[in-house]
Amino acid sequence: MKFIIYICLMFVGNCYAQVAFQNYGNVQMHENAEVGFHIDLVNDGTFNENLGIAGFYSEDYSLSISGTEIPRFHDMEVDVVNHLFLDINTEIVNSVSYIVGDVITPRDNPNVSLDYLTDSFYVLEDDERNTDGYASYQGDLTFSFPIGDRDKLRPLITTNTVPNTTVKAAYFDEDPNTPSTFTTSFNTNSLESIVGVVSNLEFWDFNGPDNSVVTLTWDSESEIDNLAEDLRALRIVGWHIQDEEWKDLGNSGFSGTTSEGTINSIVFNPSEYEVLTFGALITEDDIDIANLVSPNGDGINEVFYIEGIEAFENELIIFNRWGSVVYQVDNYKNNWSGLANVNNVIKRHKKVPTGTYYYVLKLKDSNKSSAGWLYITY
Repeated sequence: MKFIIYICLMFVGNCYAQVAFQNYGNVQMHENAEVGFHIDLVNDGTFNENLGIAGFYSEDYSLSISGTEIPRFHDMEVDVVNHLFLDINTEIVNSVSYIVGDVITPRDNPNVSLDYLTDSFYVLEDDERNTDGYASYQGDLTFSFPIGDRDKLRPLITTNTVPNTTVKAAYFDEDPNTPSTFTTSFNTNSLESIVGVVSNLEFWDFNGPDNSVVTLTWDSESEIDNLAEDLRALRIVGWHIQDEEWKDLGNSGFSGTTSEGTINSIVFNPSEYEVLTFGALITEDDIDIANLVSPNGDGINEVFYIEGIEAFENELIIFNRWGSVVYQVDNYKNNWSGLANVNNVIKRHKKVPTGTYYYVLKLKDSNKSSAGWLYITY
C-alpha cells in the first residue's frame, strides 16, 4: 500500500505540475507508511484510517488541504516554506512535526481547525512554526495549544474538564478594539469596576466547557509592565458577551517576570466570554470616593459609592458629627444607603438623620487609611 500511494502521488505531480491530489475513493495508509504530498490535497473520499507518516513538503510554494471529507492522519510533518493552508478540518491521532512553516486556518471561520485528538502531541513549534489560526483538542489531559500569529507563538494552556468534549483556541496579535475577523469590537475602556486597564495589543479566542481554567503566556512584546508593575495585580480578563465589558477572570497563580511569564485564570464559563487577554486591577490611586448620598429612589447617588473598592480587602467606619459610629463593615460592597448597623445612638437598621457624616476607609493589604466626609439627604 505504501508503494502504490507513493506512485499515485508522484504521477499526479509529474503530470500536472502543482495541481492537486484529489481523493474520491478510499485511501488508507498502513503502519510504517510514509507518504509525501508535494501538491495540494483535495479529499472528497475516505482518508481517515491511517497509520504511518503523511508529510507536506514544498520549498517554493504554499500547499493546502481541502475537500468535503475530513482527513485524519496518524503522524503529520509540515515542511512548507510558504505554509500549509487548511480549508477543511484536519485531524491528528498521534503527532505533528512543525519543521518549516505554519499551519494556517481561516480566522474568519473558527469551525475550521487543526484538530488534535486524544493523547496527540506536537514538536518543533516556535515563533515561525505553529498553527496560525484555530487549533482544537479532544481529550482530558492538560494541553498547550501551539497557536500564534504573524511569526509570534503564544500558547494557551488548559485542562479539558469534561471528557469527550472539544476545546478550541486561537491567538490574535492585534488590538481588541479593532479586531480584523470579528463582527464586534471589544472596547478596552469598557471595564468592570475592579479592572483598571486592559491590553490593547493582543487577545485569544477560547471555546471550552463550563468550569474551565486557562493559562495565558506573554513575552516582552506584550508590554506587561505597562499594565502592572507588580504581577500580583495582573489578571486574565474576558470580554463578557451580555454585559459588553471586560471582567476579571482572576490570577490564581503566575510565574516569570514582566518580560516573560504565565498567568492562570480562576474557574469560568467560556460560553459567557467572547475573547480573553491581559488586564490589571485598579490601584489604590484609582479609588474615587463620592461624598453625596441621596437614597430617594431616583437612581442617582442611592448609595455611598467608592469606585474600585471591590478590588481591596477593606474596612469602612462611618461616624456622626459627635464621633459615634453609625456603620461599620469589613469589605464594603458599595451598598450603604443610610441604615445604621450598630446599636449606638441610632437603632440598628434605622435610617440615620440627614446631615454630614465622616468616614475612615482602611485598606488591609497596604495598611493604609483615608478619611473624609459625606453628606446624606433623603
